[in-house]
Amino acid sequence: MGKLRNVNRKLYPSRLFYAPQWLVLGVNNICNLHCKMCDVGTQNLETNFATNLVGTHPLHMPVELFERIVDQTKKYYPTTKLGYAFTEPLVYKHLEETLAYAKRAELFTSITTNALNLRQKSDILAKNGLGELYISLDGPQDIHNDIRGHKSSFQRALEGIEALKSKSDIPISVYCVITEWNIGYLEQFLNELSELPLKHVGLMHSNFITKEVAEQHNARFGDEYHATFSNVEEVNFEAFNLELLGEELRSIASKKFSFSTSLHPNVASKEELHRYYFEPQKRVGQGCYDVFNNIMIKSDGSVIPAHGRCFNVPVGNLYQKSLKEIWNSTEIQRLRKLLIKEKGLLPACNRCCSAV
Repeated sequence: MGKLRNVNRKLYPSRLFYAPQWLVLGVNNICNLHCKMCDVGTQNLETNFATNLVGTHPLHMPVELFERIVDQTKKYYPTTKLGYAFTEPLVYKHLEETLAYAKRAELFTSITTNALNLRQKSDILAKNGLGELYISLDGPQDIHNDIRGHKSSFQRALEGIEALKSKSDIPISVYCVITEWNIGYLEQFLNELSELPLKHVGLMHSNFITKEVAEQHNARFGDEYHATFSNVEEVNFEAFNLELLGEELRSIASKKFSFSTSLHPNVASKEELHRYYFEPQKRVGQGCYDVFNNIMIKSDGSVIPAHGRCFNVPVGNLYQKSLKEIWNSTEIQRLRKLLIKEKGLLPACNRCCSAV
């Protein structure tokens, strides 16, 4: 199947004959934390990233829209997974009834969360067939709480993990974004997590767009795929101790933990780290696969390519077109063909998590 996808993507990007892997669901436009490396957390709400996450109304995806998504997924793409991803799914007011509806349709569901409310919602997740849980944590307790702007967010996340594991065998993975504040604490963090029943822990380099890269991108593609600087408001790359980070990443890679680990992208040498953080106009990944595998559905039914880090360009609306029509709409075909023409990435894509 993977080979067929690759052939389809390269030779005939104007029409994909396979199903999307994920429907990324923007089920609400609210977050209950204030992360330093996130445009939503820093209230920098004019960027593409913030607009994709919190710029849509209504605040909560209506149940009727969710049911439409499930019904059409079941009809057209029954193997496609539903990912509750933005902005903070555990404060989605229709969480229980929508999970139950997806369970009755026998569709796979996952949730990506900061886990602040996980303990309170653990019964709902356990009883309604959640397939997997992804939790974002930023380091040991004090580091995490400082980054998230909440004095007990780490403690509450761990309480939630324990509560959920006492009620179900839902696989739980943790993902940690590397920032200036947690460099030097990452190995300690993984050692502490080894005491928890986790499936996987992933370390992720920061995703960002600088003003200079946005300008470079917009000079060529801004009329149709406008880029904005993103996730750099309170981040100071000069404060990243890259030598220490490289040593820490190499040490982590040499060890075995009670869970599997990953680094995305796999950038660990001093030279690679410098290029990643200080030369963002240069590519690290070879191309974007998410535009060919996923779409994001917002709370108003509008659909954008890939997920919240992509361009804020509607490629359809579930109130007006079917999921099948949108998956190969004229608008998304245009972006797919452009990515192939540009050999995988546009300038603003260079430091996106989808650049692999």
